[in-house]
Amino acid sequence: MRAAGVESALVALTLSDDEELHELNLEYADEDHPTDVLSFAQRDADPGFVVPLPPGAVEPLGDVIISVETAQRQADAQGHDLLSELCHLSVHGLCHLLGMDHRDSQEERWMFGYEALLRKEARGVGRITRQQMPSAPGSVKQEDHPR
Repeated sequence: MRAAGVESALVALTLSDDEELHELNLEYADEDHPTDVLSFAQRDADPGFVVPLPPGAVEPLGDVIISVETAQRQADAQGHDLLSELCHLSVHGLCHLLGMDHRDSQEERWMFGYEALLRKEARGVGRITRQQMPSAPGSVKQEDHPR
């Protein structure tokens, strides 16, 4: 979170199972299957939006829920360990909380490129360097994508 510049915000991370992710995916995305990760943002997708909070309160970014069962299958298929896959999915969920998405190839390159920078920082040793979120692709406006 430090590399994304949101170290003072709160993210609720839940490690769950396929059954719960299937239920949530059906209820909130109208998708009738389990998925690896779902994110539920507490902030508006507009980067300039500021949550009005009392003094001293910490901004809640939202919730990231990961199916450990799906994460394990994906880790096995990709030939890496579960911890690496959980890191990958956590960063992916965080990017969604920050207003990023991957609805088309331009958005995908934008989001996945930023994820790669954040994962590199997460794996590094020593001081974490802030990674500025790149500008959204020219043809994509975040406000066109309701959260």
